[in-house]
Amino acid sequence: MRAGLLLFASTVSILPLTANAWYLPGSAPRSYAPGDEVPFSVNALQPKASSLSQVKSLINYDYYDPRFNFCEPPGGPKPQSESLGSVLFGDRIYNSPVKAQMLKNATCVELCRKTIGPAYASFINARIEEEYAVNWMVDGLPVAELQVEEKTHEKFNSIGFALGKLHDERIMAYNPPALNNHFDIYIQYHKRGSQDYRVVGANIWTYTKDSLKGVKPGESPNCGTNEPLQLAHSGSTSVAYTYNVYWRESDTPWATRWDTYLRVFDPRIHWFSLVNSIVIVSFLCIMVGIILMRSVTRDISRYNAIDLNEDVQEDFGWKLVHGEVFRPPKSPMLLSVLVGSGSQLVAMAAVTLVFALLGFLSPSNRGSLATVMIVTWTIFGSIAGFMSSRVYASLGGEQWRRNIFLTATLFPTIVFAAMNLLNFFLILSSSSGAVPFGTLLALVALWFLINIPLTLIGSFVGIRHGGFQHPVKVNPIPRQIPYHHPWYLKPLPSALMAGMLSFASGFLEIFFILNSMFGTKVYYAFGFLALTFVVTALTTSTVTILFCYFHLCAEDYRWHWRAFSTGGAGAFWLFAYGLFFWATRLELPGTSNKVLFLGYLSLLSLLYFVLFGAIGFLSCYAALRRIYGHIRVD
Repeated sequence: MRAGLLLFASTVSILPLTANAWYLPGSAPRSYAPGDEVPFSVNALQPKASSLSQVKSLINYDYYDPRFNFCEPPGGPKPQSESLGSVLFGDRIYNSPVKAQMLKNATCVELCRKTIGPAYASFINARIEEEYAVNWMVDGLPVAELQVEEKTHEKFNSIGFALGKLHDERIMAYNPPALNNHFDIYIQYHKRGSQDYRVVGANIWTYTKDSLKGVKPGESPNCGTNEPLQLAHSGSTSVAYTYNVYWRESDTPWATRWDTYLRVFDPRIHWFSLVNSIVIVSFLCIMVGIILMRSVTRDISRYNAIDLNEDVQEDFGWKLVHGEVFRPPKSPMLLSVLVGSGSQLVAMAAVTLVFALLGFLSPSNRGSLATVMIVTWTIFGSIAGFMSSRVYASLGGEQWRRNIFLTATLFPTIVFAAMNLLNFFLILSSSSGAVPFGTLLALVALWFLINIPLTLIGSFVGIRHGGFQHPVKVNPIPRQIPYHHPWYLKPLPSALMAGMLSFASGFLEIFFILNSMFGTKVYYAFGFLALTFVVTALTTSTVTILFCYFHLCAEDYRWHWRAFSTGGAGAFWLFAYGLFFWATRLELPGTSNKVLFLGYLSLLSLLYFVLFGAIGFLSCYAALRRIYGHIRVD
């Protein structure tokens, strides 16, 4: 839906497999001889914040939207084939009228002339004020502006270039804004032989030039003028789009040409956050270890001791509820379905991160990350069915058909319905990010033809395995739960405290992910993300076990839903931080922008809740089965 999501990419390591064709990961390079035409293409326009401003919109626009009046190639624009993930998250790639020939410089090449009326001028000026960026590509490589990082003063490529200018150094402002209509394109090439050249970089400098002012009909535009081009709101404005092309030789090989786009600035902050998270999870693991090795082990030894002088040994604490701890909770059907869906998401996230770490998700293969996520989620429907049926059997469920049906449909239906609602607002806003009807049908086909059958297979396998064995029996009559508990052991406070710890362990990477989705920044630190995911999962597991132990010591055996909500409570802090991110880094005028942001944020929070809720529940379940399996019950 959003091009920002599509820019997730990992650092590429290209390994040639044969002398002729295939490169893994990514696509094969293309070589050019002198004079060969190097293809340009265009992508959707998207808002792009500068270092001193905030993102002002979440809506992308098609490059060939008639309201922009951009030059079209002869024969009209033709869409390029795209992957499912690329289409789903907003890429709209077409051929371009810009032409370049290998090693041949060109100056003041006129693309076309347009006459822009007042209505279109108002639309373009509004997009300039919202700091929209134009996206061109040459040989599949984004055309970028060369910028300097403020702290490290390191040069890097910022993908896309400004639609227009808001300020002039001489007069400090344009009123109205000025349209960029002249471009200096510097293409870097790597020489492999006398007839073998490869494109390894593309930078652009943009200018606003009223190049038709004082020019008679039939004459060439005046590319040397310094007069800004401002679109009038009261009349028509004539615009000439022109460009220069310059070729520069580079030592950068084709395999590392993305490095200037995907560079980690000041990685120390990632390491600091990771070390901080490791300290948190180590502290929690030590606490859980102390509980299991000292408190629980001591209690087990005392409970299992045989005192020949006493006929009765009094139970207290967590052992007092041994006959209640595995009593089925309320709504076991819904709980088992959520655990199954969460297990499916855990498997999807783990496999996707492994693919990213191995370099298979090359940025040259646009949409590969989203495609892998969708495909792995579809395939791992078998895991959802298996885990849901086994948990449901463990909780004493008997409505197998309903369990299978809900596992296959409940969570996907919620996500699909939310996507369609957001897609409706994208359509109303005439956004290029609106998912085409054919793509929606493809998603439905993946769901019904692959995911649901695999869920059925997994469920049948889980039913044959049966539920997890419980080490102690459940009493026929429920034990009364003490009414008074400390405030920090009540469901809401305990879940929020635990959720804060799990959210804090992955806070920094969450910030960068939000910045990528809503701030149009490229996120590619998959190594840090994988380690953070592991640390956050461990934190969630340990803190859930810890609070579960506290609840049982207070003789409250209703741990099932509490374990799930405690594990997924970080979603509350994720949503709260998303609102803070909106207040500090985004400007979202209009209803559509607000609904889109809240919709995306709610979907992220839901995925977080289900994924880490399943981790918390399964960790707590395994710990309790192990603890109660070591006690002797008379």
